[in-house]
Amino acid sequence: MTVLGLGMATSVAPLTTTVMNSVSEERAGIASGINNAVSRLAGVLSIATLGIVMLASFDHNLSARLPAIPVERRIQNDIESQRVKLAAIEIPQQIDADERRKIRQSINESFVDGFRLLMLVASGLALLSTATAWLMIERKPSHHWRLRMSRFWPIGGGVCSRWPIVKELAGFRLA
Repeated sequence: MTVLGLGMATSVAPLTTTVMNSVSEERAGIASGINNAVSRLAGVLSIATLGIVMLASFDHNLSARLPAIPVERRIQNDIESQRVKLAAIEIPQQIDADERRKIRQSINESFVDGFRLLMLVASGLALLSTATAWLMIERKPSHHWRLRMSRFWPIGGGVCSRWPIVKELAGFRLA
């Protein structure tokens, strides 16, 4: 939670400030509303999407591990019917301790595998957003850099200067 809080503090406030400073005063209310709506929608979609990924991964891993444990079919069915609980699956009491331990270990390992996949997806999305920001945010290069790059981008250096439609669609400066 601390890492999440620090990450949000270092990204949300500066992003909101950038959005609000990039529009005129008469459009500040609209910009704020759009910023808040997009933020809320992104949060809801990411939770829903990552939840689906986690459940699918957990389900796949548990399906691969459970058949290796010799328990009655009705107990396997009972466990499978609780898949949406993820690691909180309740194991029936009527089986012996060794089988309970093996089932619990399978459930825990399936959960950890799903969580690892989520972390890989989140890391990939973070890298993708970094690449997108690098490509889309207009740069303010130094004079030396501008001279070297002028043969490639005679307009003057920023990536967005190559894509004027980005500025037009966004309705405000991205830098």
